[in-house]
Amino acid sequence: MRIEGISGTSAGAMNAAVLADGYTDGGPEGARAALEHFWRRVSEAALLSPLRRGPLDIVLGHWTLDNSPLYVTMDLASRLFSPYDLGVFASNPLRDILATSIDVDRLRATPIKVFVTATNVRTGRGHLFRNAEITPDVLLASGCLPTLFQAVEIDGDPYWDGGYSGNPTITPLVRECSASDTILVQINPVERPGTPRSARDILNRLNEISFNTPLLKELRMIALLREAMHSRQAKGALWARMRIHRIASQMMTDLGVSSKLNAEWPFLCMLRDEGRRCAEEFIATHGADLGKRSTFDLDELLEGT
Repeated sequence: MRIEGISGTSAGAMNAAVLADGYTDGGPEGARAALEHFWRRVSEAALLSPLRRGPLDIVLGHWTLDNSPLYVTMDLASRLFSPYDLGVFASNPLRDILATSIDVDRLRATPIKVFVTATNVRTGRGHLFRNAEITPDVLLASGCLPTLFQAVEIDGDPYWDGGYSGNPTITPLVRECSASDTILVQINPVERPGTPRSARDILNRLNEISFNTPLLKELRMIALLREAMHSRQAKGALWARMRIHRIASQMMTDLGVSSKLNAEWPFLCMLRDEGRRCAEEFIATHGADLGKRSTFDLDELLEGT
């Protein structure tokens, strides 16, 4: 069993490109090493950043930055000023790290198809970049949050985070890959208990809903097409044969929004280990289903329609 294609957006796009590049250079171990090296460099670049956890959060073992004076100030400033008001201070420190972490020529030659989505600001539509088109700027565009960074210009068009239009885009995995199993690694919680009451929590939930909507629409479309194909007894239809699986963690619901800006190495290692735990749990529970049946019930998305 091997990975034929990866579709990623934002940090997922960076992971996809780094993984594929590392895989081409050294197989599965090369992919793991490349990901480890990339995120360690991200963490090291943040060592001198004043955007860190406060003493109280460290003592209590919280990974949030909610009590960091700089984070609170930055959060308020982002609602009053745009990155264009900040000028040079809006530059993205990831640019140099990405430029030296991936080999674009090797990425073109990798056997893994990589699909990266970014949102075209002018048209409002998602744009899909494939291996031969992927550059550090494309990856930055896919993760460009408009309240933090200026839009990334590619071929004369400005781009923002791909999460607004495809998070991630599933269609190319169906149309351009022969594999019939798609494993969705879900980071943004679809459901969150309770009603957000603070301005920060309300904005975070709005972003989660906005980022999840394109994915849910695509999954619902797959469910509808598969239902139609089955009802017509169509054989070999692309959508009908696709098997969907999902790996998710409750921890992502428990973490606060400010933790997204936490680049401490112990925190990144904790996220890595949690991801591995969830993947191992999925394999133990559903490994035998791969190649046979879906383990994510798409029919739930059709309820009430």
